[in-house]
Amino acid sequence: MDPATAAGAEAEHVLLAIRGRAAHLILNRPRALNALTHAMVRQIDEALTAWEHDPAVETVVLTGAGDRGLCAGGDIRAIHEDARTGGTASADFWRDEYRLNARIARWPKPYVAVMDGIVMGGGVGISAHGNVRIVTERSRVAMPETGIGFVPDVGGTYLLSRAPGELGTHLALTGTPVGAADAILCGLADHYVPSPELPLLLAELSTSPVRGALPHHTHEPPPPGVLAAHRDWIDHCYAADTVEEIVDRLLATGIQEAKQTAETLLTKSPTSLKVTLRAVRRARELPTLEEVLTQEYRISCAALTSPDLVEGIRAQVIDKDREPRWVPGTLEEVGDAEVARFFGPTSGTEALFTSGG
Repeated sequence: MDPATAAGAEAEHVLLAIRGRAAHLILNRPRALNALTHAMVRQIDEALTAWEHDPAVETVVLTGAGDRGLCAGGDIRAIHEDARTGGTASADFWRDEYRLNARIARWPKPYVAVMDGIVMGGGVGISAHGNVRIVTERSRVAMPETGIGFVPDVGGTYLLSRAPGELGTHLALTGTPVGAADAILCGLADHYVPSPELPLLLAELSTSPVRGALPHHTHEPPPPGVLAAHRDWIDHCYAADTVEEIVDRLLATGIQEAKQTAETLLTKSPTSLKVTLRAVRRARELPTLEEVLTQEYRISCAALTSPDLVEGIRAQVIDKDREPRWVPGTLEEVGDAEVARFFGPTSGTEALFTSGG
C-alpha cells in the first residue's frame, strides 16, 4: 500500500460528521473492535480543536462503528511489537493519548460518550472522562491490563481510585468487566439508556441540547448490578496493604465468590498486580487527573521493558494459548525495588502536561 493510500485508510478510522447542533466522532475500525491507533488519537484531538471554537457545535458525540462495542482499547499488537523490539512508538502514542484523555476531561461543551457494548482500556480513556457518559444493557466496561502484564492507564487509576470503598481496587486488580449499573456505581458512567433508544437520542441531539434530550431516554433503571451485594467482603479484603494479604483475606472469607476472585488474581501478572495496587493507592493522594496520568506514563514506559508485557500479549492475543509464563512467577518473588522501578522518572514525563499541552 502506497503512503497516500495508507493515509487515506487511516483517516477513515475516525469518521467526522456535523448533524445540526451535534458533532459526531465515530470510531471506525469495527473488525478490530475500534481499537485506537496513534493516527486516530491525533484525528480526535484535531477535531476537538476545530469544534471547541465553532459556535455551531453545541455537543460532541462519541460512538463506535459496528455492533460489538465502542472501543476495545489501544492496538496491543502494535504495542507488543514495539515492546519486543525495544521501540519508542508506544511511548509516543501514550503521550498523545494521555493528553487527549485530560483534554476530554476538561472539555467545555457537552461531550456525550455512548459506552455501548465493549469499552475497555483506551476506550475507557476516551469515554469515561467525558461529562455525559451513557451506558446500555449491552455495556461491558473494564480495565483488563493486569491480564496482559500491563497496568491500568488512560486515567483508569484516577477513576478507579475514586470509586466507592475498595470497588475500584477490585476492578483494577482483577480486570473484571462491569455492566451498566456497576459502571454507574463506580463512577465510570452517569446515565443508563436502553440500546434501542440510542438512535432516537442521537437524532434528538441534532436539534436539542443534551439537558433537553437526555431525560426523554433515561426513564428506565439499568439491569441490576452485582458489586453492591459484595461490598462487605470486597471492602474488607482489598483494604489490605499487600496483594499477598488481599489474596489471603479473599481465601479466608469462606465466600465462594471471594475464593474465585483470589483464583482469578493468581492468574494475573504478579508484577502488574503489585504495581497496580501501588498505583491506585498513590492515585488516591494525587489531586488532579494530569498528575495521575503523569504517574501512569512513567509506569507504562517502564512496562515496555518488562518481560510480562510481551509475554502477556503473546499469550492472550498473539498465540491465544492463555498460558502466560510470568517473570517473576509468584507474588512473593516481586520485590519492592522492582515495583519502585515503575514509578521512577521517565524521559519526557515532566513536560507531559504544559500550559499549551
